[in-house]
Amino acid sequence: MHRPTSLPITLTAVLSVLSSFALLAACGGPSGGGSGAPVTPPTAQSDARPQSGAKASLPSEVIDLTNWYLTLPTGKTDDPDDVYQPDLARYSGDWFRLNETGDGVVFTANAGGVTTKGSSYPRSELREMKGSEKASWSNRSGTHTMQVRQAITQLPLVKQDVVAAQIHDAEDDVIEVRLEGERLLAEYDDGDGSIVLDEAYRLGTPYDLQIKASGGRVEVSYNGKVAQPIPVSGTGWYFKAGSYVQSNPSRGEDPAATGQVVLYGLTVTHTG
Repeated sequence: MHRPTSLPITLTAVLSVLSSFALLAACGGPSGGGSGAPVTPPTAQSDARPQSGAKASLPSEVIDLTNWYLTLPTGKTDDPDDVYQPDLARYSGDWFRLNETGDGVVFTANAGGVTTKGSSYPRSELREMKGSEKASWSNRSGTHTMQVRQAITQLPLVKQDVVAAQIHDAEDDVIEVRLEGERLLAEYDDGDGSIVLDEAYRLGTPYDLQIKASGGRVEVSYNGKVAQPIPVSGTGWYFKAGSYVQSNPSRGEDPAATGQVVLYGLTVTHTG
């Protein structure tokens, strides 16, 4: 005798089997004719910078290092180690590394480190390049701007002085942004002239700095506030940023004492 309930049961079973096959096909199914090996997802294309929300793994993923080279406080006397592109794009070390949160680049220089010829102080510092050539420009033509977000996080103990950004020429510094104790200054004319940017800077506080050179003068902005123009002009100029410690053992400093600066952003533009 035919039972009216048997048809719904049969359809239910068939539909269940078909659903299982559909689910298996959607997941990619077994590979290699039923070997059961999972399908390998396609490999994502590499990118110089991490995707949104991803944590950086190299300094070059936080700041664009394309037109820079790095000088370290290591190497031989008067001949410190330099890191140029393309090596700089993959470089990280004790003196140049990411911070713990992966959103800043830590520049560290020790007072007893190796110095460049003609300088008494060590540095972990970037020097501006133009492709494979060293950058060289004049503020008598065009507009040359460096924007940097940074924080000075550590000073040596005896002479508490670190330069965090500067314009330099072939022979000497043109302008230096430096922290002396708690006073953040823009100095020029070999220190004979200075502008106070922050009278009571607290270590570790991020700030926005802009240095613009044009029309035969230099203009410094600190957290959006423009300081009075600095009347200096010249040629053969280039930007620098990082930790340039202004102390050494001859001043009674422990060779292991360090100055440290963190860069969160760095942009340079040249127009005209």
